[in-house]
Amino acid sequence: MTSLTAHFGNAFPDRGRRKMIWAIALPIMGGMMSQNVLNLVDIGMVGRLGDSALAATGIGSFSNYLAISFIIGLSAGVQALAARRLGEGRDSETAIPLNGGLLLALMIGIPLCIALILLTPFAFNFLTGDPEVRELGIPYLQIRIASMIAVGMNFSFRGYWSAIHLTGIYLRTLLIMHAINIFLNWVLIFGNLGAPELGVFGAGLATTISLYIGTSLYFFFAIRHASDKGFLHGIPSRNTLWQQLRLSLPASLQQVFFSAGLVTLVWIVGRIGTAEVAAINILMTFHITAMLPAFGIALAATTLVGNALGRGDVDDAAAWGWNCTALTFIYGAVLSLLLIPLAYPILGLFLTNPETRQLAHIPMVLWALMISFDTAGMVLMNALIGAGDTRRSMWISIFWQWAFFLPLAYLVGPVLGFGLLGVWIINGFYRVGQAISCGTQWAGRKWAHIKI
Repeated sequence: MTSLTAHFGNAFPDRGRRKMIWAIALPIMGGMMSQNVLNLVDIGMVGRLGDSALAATGIGSFSNYLAISFIIGLSAGVQALAARRLGEGRDSETAIPLNGGLLLALMIGIPLCIALILLTPFAFNFLTGDPEVRELGIPYLQIRIASMIAVGMNFSFRGYWSAIHLTGIYLRTLLIMHAINIFLNWVLIFGNLGAPELGVFGAGLATTISLYIGTSLYFFFAIRHASDKGFLHGIPSRNTLWQQLRLSLPASLQQVFFSAGLVTLVWIVGRIGTAEVAAINILMTFHITAMLPAFGIALAATTLVGNALGRGDVDDAAAWGWNCTALTFIYGAVLSLLLIPLAYPILGLFLTNPETRQLAHIPMVLWALMISFDTAGMVLMNALIGAGDTRRSMWISIFWQWAFFLPLAYLVGPVLGFGLLGVWIINGFYRVGQAISCGTQWAGRKWAHIKI
């Protein structure tokens, strides 16, 4: 702990280093905010079709996130390897990991996509007993899963653009893709411009089409900006591809376990009561929204750590991890000061039932108190990924979520009867503990000896 405190005490970046962090992070933040706007527009359009339509898309979207979580992890290997090659001065080879990521997206995505589409009816029968929701939701989820290959490729491209400091291309592509998605929603959901009125299925089809259009745009930009860096000019060797898979696999498993953990948390809270489920949905939405700026900085940490290690400068790599952590820790502290006095009125905007609002109030204050630790832990976890230590990052995440938080949340909440407040107190210990584990591992520098 002394080592951790000493490192963090001198962690705040100077102006030049802050500019480098923001140059990578800000376009990523913009892209994520665009995604939030798209989600709100989707809800608004589908909401006009009725409660069953909203339930079908809600269950379908959450299930789709779990379905694609494995292939999302491919971006970690692409970003870590490309950032390392850039730091080594091997500019003409930086896109080789991207080629590998695209190939892995095809190899993994095609069979996984087919299997999950066939399993969708069984999954929906398990998730809901409402026949109308099942009728609407099954084809919606199937057409969303059909975008899995595009998702894998798009995340690989995001990892690459982040690694070579061109996140503006990521933002530009995402804005075009989201604008197309909204337009196609209007056309396909309601049958405008002579198109068939497809309702809920139209919403899923619009998303899938826009994702594949986004993939095409990424290929266009990569041909323009990365042809001289090896894009489509060299397929990784079998040994290199296997190394990339081994590097990406822990990140993929971490994504799967994390998303499955969210489903399990909702199930645990559902054992407490319906009002608690409504409250936790709002709490989780705020949590995700608040973490968006920190996630942009976390991806910047992945890149900058990889660049420094490519140059062989371990001290600089360590400094980048602490620099990005310091920025998000301060961000979390400021957000806490704003949210704690405003928690109750903010909840009133979303929870009209006074009892449910009261139920969520103290948990939201507790959540606000630990935001700094949560954001710091996320940044350091991504710094470990940038160093190629994806296995350690995975085990930290799985241990604190599955061995600590979820069992204790079940014990304290439904079994011992401490309710949502008890669950959220355990959640606070989970987030702080995970952050301390990440900080201790980063300070120990075992990651400095990993060769990729």
